[in-house]
Amino acid sequence: MTINTDDHYADNESKSNITSRRYSTSSYQDVDEGINSSFGSNDKSTLIQVWKPKSYGAVKEQIPQHERLTYTWKEIDVFGETPGDTKKEPLCSRLCCCFSRQKKDFNPRKHLLKNVTGMAKSGELLAVMGSSGAGKTTLLNALSFRSPPGVKIAPTSVRALNGIPVNAEQLRARCAYVQQDDLFIPALTTREHLVFHAMLRMGKDVPKSVKMNRVNEVLQELSLAKCADTIIGAPGRMKGLSGGERKRLAFASETLTDPHLLLCDEPTSGLDSFMAHSVLQVLKGMALKGKTIILTIHQPSSELYCLFDKILLVAEGRVAFLGSPYQASEFFSQLGIPCPPNYNPADFYVQMLAIAPNKEAECRDTIKKICDSFAVSPMAREVMEVANSGKNVEEQYYLQPMEGASRTGYRSTWWTQFYYVLWRSWLTVLKDPMLVKVRLLQTAMVATLIGSIYFGQRLDQDGVMNINGALFLFLTNMTFQNVFAVINVFSAELPVFLREKRSRLFRVDTYFLGKTIAEVPLFLAVPFVFTSITYPMIGLKSGATYYLTALLIVVLVANVATSFGYLISCASSSISMALSVGPPVIIPFLIFGGFFLNSASVPSYFEYLSYFSWFRYANEALLINQWSTVQEGDIACTRANVTCPSSGQIILETFNFKVEDFGFDIACLCMLIVIFRLGALFCLWLRSRSKE
Repeated sequence: MTINTDDHYADNESKSNITSRRYSTSSYQDVDEGINSSFGSNDKSTLIQVWKPKSYGAVKEQIPQHERLTYTWKEIDVFGETPGDTKKEPLCSRLCCCFSRQKKDFNPRKHLLKNVTGMAKSGELLAVMGSSGAGKTTLLNALSFRSPPGVKIAPTSVRALNGIPVNAEQLRARCAYVQQDDLFIPALTTREHLVFHAMLRMGKDVPKSVKMNRVNEVLQELSLAKCADTIIGAPGRMKGLSGGERKRLAFASETLTDPHLLLCDEPTSGLDSFMAHSVLQVLKGMALKGKTIILTIHQPSSELYCLFDKILLVAEGRVAFLGSPYQASEFFSQLGIPCPPNYNPADFYVQMLAIAPNKEAECRDTIKKICDSFAVSPMAREVMEVANSGKNVEEQYYLQPMEGASRTGYRSTWWTQFYYVLWRSWLTVLKDPMLVKVRLLQTAMVATLIGSIYFGQRLDQDGVMNINGALFLFLTNMTFQNVFAVINVFSAELPVFLREKRSRLFRVDTYFLGKTIAEVPLFLAVPFVFTSITYPMIGLKSGATYYLTALLIVVLVANVATSFGYLISCASSSISMALSVGPPVIIPFLIFGGFFLNSASVPSYFEYLSYFSWFRYANEALLINQWSTVQEGDIACTRANVTCPSSGQIILETFNFKVEDFGFDIACLCMLIVIFRLGALFCLWLRSRSKE
């Protein structure tokens, strides 16, 4: 019933040679490169090196013995905030907490994981099982350093590779984490998705040809070649890959760098029995090559249960068993609760460790006895010895240097990140008809409608009022159309962005720039189509100079509105919140535009807010462009006893606008574009930091 710890480690002579040397980084192809440098210290931190990969094309071969990883964890204690506790605090205390620099401590806390110790060997498939709420996903998040906000891990917890304690950055360079939810950009094809990940996940010194070959190899290895050019799609919204193909694509994304440690959270969730078996076969094949595989699974079938090399049973945050399926059968038999014949062992163990309704006390007593029995068993002592082996430097296992990242954790350069985020965003724009065809058609229809309503205006007292209303309608239409066109851009992709940012695929600024620049051509085309249709139909100031000036102002307004939409999108946690916040925030800026409220009548306590109103600057610029050259007598006053502006200067004075402010208005519109986009970038950065 003991666990053999010598099957997957090199002999003593190999270990002594490896621990004293480092591999050369001069070639990608020569696997048997010479050793040209050595260590002079036994300090654990010196053993965790960063090196350039020799080859990404050896995944179908066995991992060399000295490069294999054994992952151990010791005394993992995880605490979470008890729901509903903050509601009991007085309102004043909660408000003071918001403005206080001191971080609020969780009080009281819920003990999610209790002194969990375990290990996963190279070449083995370890399945973490237990009932719902037992702590499976919490354990996997703790092992991958991806615990969500509000969850605290005790500082005494130790996670080690080959006996050497590692932190989040050191583990990330060697580990891939496949989460339960499959998050993709729906408009991309399978190949395009993998190319994007290969370019950003694999080292910056790896040639592009090697990365492309790796993409083709992964497509073949995970049986995705037949759907390589099929769009990923979104279930219920856009037809694309099947559930099994999406799950295999999630594995493919993480295994591009050929990591030696793979963590999977519920890889069979939502799949039928055939697809679940297919996915587990892929993981089993990876384990047979020498990889270390840890996965969580909820009540697998007996066919899947037979694929596991080791199982870890979790109950009430404690370890109930860790060993092979055969050892599990013996362990439960010795406790007097053997698995019945012709019964799925996985179902039996989970049922024994679950809390049944109306039997909470009895079930918890049974779980405590099982966990206490395992804690004093020879298997638990053997696991504890391996987990404690890092204390002895002479007995620790060498952590082979692998492909790592820069000091910041990113594997690709800033320019590479920007280029491929821009490339992916541009593909998304081109493939989404809602962003191109429908928007241009909608713009043309609205422009034709407005042009028909205001068709052929004459320069009289009625025409002046109508033209001023039409020009302000230019601004309102461009604002609402563009704000609501982008208000869901970052909100919709926020889960994908946060996951990829956490994996250090790109920086926040490269993502933001690539995403926004990809949509610039569309936001230049929309105001061009709108202005080109309405300007001649209404009969505005004739002349190419006046038309181009009006077009420039409308383009600037469209981009200011787009930037403001980005700000709302980045500051909102969901699409529904962004749509709810957008209109009420725009209305004050609309009022300060000078059409509904004269610029000289703005209250002093709201004057600072009017400086951020793009309606104010754009309306003044459009009216100056339209009326500044209209002289006395050009406007026909057709009715007596009616106030009629006789020149363009009088019209501008009525709105309290000045011709000499035209350049200032254009500069302010350009400045608002920059301010709103910097604000959006800052909000996106804050959101990414809050999830780290």
